[in-house]
Amino acid sequence: NIHPSLLPAFQGANAVEQAVDYGVKVFGITIHWVDQTLDGGRIIAQEAFHYDGSDPAEVHALGQVIEHRLYIDTIRRLLAPCSSHS
Repeated sequence: NIHPSLLPAFQGANAVEQAVDYGVKVFGITIHWVDQTLDGGRIIAQEAFHYDGSDPAEVHALGQVIEHRLYIDTIRRLLAPCSSHS
């Protein structure tokens, strides 16, 4: 799963809004395994970014740029051991 916060902080569907309301200045993206808990699976990858504003839409836009790259990089990294056996 891909989540718009630095887990374990700000779990759930409104993570960005929670973080903005709290006043954080460092946001992030987490890719994690899914388990039976809410956003509680083991973390695979994370990347942080600084944002000093208060607009959740801006945070989402900045995060999506990171999400797209981090997701692809993480999939490649996870598949790399498999490709060495072909």
